[in-house]
Amino acid sequence: MQGRVKRYHSKSSNGFNGWLNIAQLNRPHKAKLEGKRKLQPYALLAALVISITLSATIAVQAKKNNGTRDIINREGTRFSSYPQGAVVVDTSERLLYYMLNDGKAIRYRVAVGKPKMQWFGRTFVTMKRKNPGWTPTARMRRAGAPAYVPPGPKNPLGIRAIYLGWSEYRIHGTISPNSIGRAASSGCIRMLNRDVVDLFKRVHIGAPVDVIR
Repeated sequence: MQGRVKRYHSKSSNGFNGWLNIAQLNRPHKAKLEGKRKLQPYALLAALVISITLSATIAVQAKKNNGTRDIINREGTRFSSYPQGAVVVDTSERLLYYMLNDGKAIRYRVAVGKPKMQWFGRTFVTMKRKNPGWTPTARMRRAGAPAYVPPGPKNPLGIRAIYLGWSEYRIHGTISPNSIGRAASSGCIRMLNRDVVDLFKRVHIGAPVDVIR
């Protein structure tokens, strides 16, 4: 039976009657399948490239923020009643929250006061300074601190300072990034410089600041 080919009678749309070889009918189908087979490796490669690119982007962003800043949903939490623009510092968690207007909050990792130097209560933002100078308190000077430290790489306030009430306390940057997440200061709230720059742009004079346990 070798060499025999099945043939079928077909009538085309224009009325032409002819005989079609079944092998001819199969050729387009086989070509489509072969095309799909050829495309599969390229599709897999494209998916792999997209996956690697996305993973790299996430890794770069995580490294950029160093895990110190994220956005949370505050609805249904103890922060839900705070107005937009309010700041809350949770000393036990070493976290600072800035309230947004959409039921969310930006959460920053911070350093807080040492156990004997912590304070709690409500105050407000009275002043903001870029590249601030630092005037240590009398207690600090008695302990050996200089009378004044000008702006610069040796200034412990970092590159931004947010002054609280009429007190000696501030939310500020730092030259000691390894202290973030610890109880390490003399009562001020320390942030990484990139984080305090972000908060500095958002918070306004008169904003309420709550420091809680």
